[in-house]
Amino acid sequence: MNIGLFTDTYFPQVSGVATSIKTLKEALEAQGHQVYIFTSTDPKVPKNKFEPHIYRFSSVPYLGFKDRRLAFRGLIQAVEIAKSVQLDIVHTQTEFSLGLLGKFVARQLKIPAVHTYHTMYEDYTHYFAKGMLIGPNGVGRIMKAYMIGMAGVIAPSKLVQDTLIRYGITAPMRIIPTGVSLPKHRATQINLRQNYHFYDTQPIILSLGRLAFEKNVAMTISMFSELLQVMPDARLVIAGDGPARKSLFEQVAELELDDKVIFTGMVNHEDIGDYYQMADVFVSSSDTETQGLTFIEAMAANRPFVAIHSPYLDNLVDNEAIGTLVSDYDELLAAVQKYLERPNSSVDEQVRQAKMKDVDATKFAERVLAFYQDILADYHADDVDDEYPNDEEVGYMKRILRNPFRRN
Repeated sequence: MNIGLFTDTYFPQVSGVATSIKTLKEALEAQGHQVYIFTSTDPKVPKNKFEPHIYRFSSVPYLGFKDRRLAFRGLIQAVEIAKSVQLDIVHTQTEFSLGLLGKFVARQLKIPAVHTYHTMYEDYTHYFAKGMLIGPNGVGRIMKAYMIGMAGVIAPSKLVQDTLIRYGITAPMRIIPTGVSLPKHRATQINLRQNYHFYDTQPIILSLGRLAFEKNVAMTISMFSELLQVMPDARLVIAGDGPARKSLFEQVAELELDDKVIFTGMVNHEDIGDYYQMADVFVSSSDTETQGLTFIEAMAANRPFVAIHSPYLDNLVDNEAIGTLVSDYDELLAAVQKYLERPNSSVDEQVRQAKMKDVDATKFAERVLAFYQDILADYHADDVDDEYPNDEEVGYMKRILRNPFRRN
């Protein structure tokens, strides 16, 4: 099968969405399929660099997310490429520029388009003109409009599925949790404890991910400051970067924790496993998670995690060896202390390995491929409404791709 993945976000950009797409691409290719990435240009990728099966379209930084990109041209080029590689199906991973481009390509080739809804935008509206441009109530209308004509929609969790149903989206929908590639054995492992001058048994807490305000890393820092009263040798490693970095730096300075909290900055994707293995426990105080990729990565690295209750995690966590879910600050503190005082055991490792079999990259790709096959079996190009997309939507798509910030 020839599959086109359309995404505004892809490596070298670092995000859960980029990781999910790369994982899906590699797992589908491992099963003998051809996967083509249609994505945005990136300042870190030279214009003349050859990237097999990756096509980049001219883009600009996105307002509110300066480390994210929006393509502003490429309609005809994308259609020509899609025809030349004989795409069987389009799978969009964004509702913005490349998502619109993917829908246009699918329509021109008369092939089905499937969409994965990665981001709960209701939690991110403050990025758009501080919430004055669009509020949570407007998100549903926009998402419903984007998903008109989709042959299928993938929801990474029941929380996402329930949200899409609430928006009024009626396309065939399937819950497929994001998978994760198991860590590959590397000839040389990085001894991060040595690099950061931690002793072998020193209690280490890891927070890893985008430093965004909705990730609520500030709560983890506050919890850690109190934990030090009973475990003064503990250290908190915060890996990642983002718009909340300055605020978090200031919080650490105000609490006089500069020598006990380590900010690593952005971490190379291939080194992520080493960061999990350096720590005793992975902690997330975010209440906006829909996919839980970092939690699966922690399991893959044989480490427990502490996180806030969510519909996705409530289904994932069924044993203390995997993690502990909490509802408030006091429970967060108690759970982290519990894991720092509770050594890993061989039984814990067996529990995590068993759970990983259900969420690894191979299983992820098999579930997505089964959905593709069901969609293709039911899809008949002649049954598609000839009035979709209408002239108004075509005009909107062209304007977004030409200049995403142009005023009406």
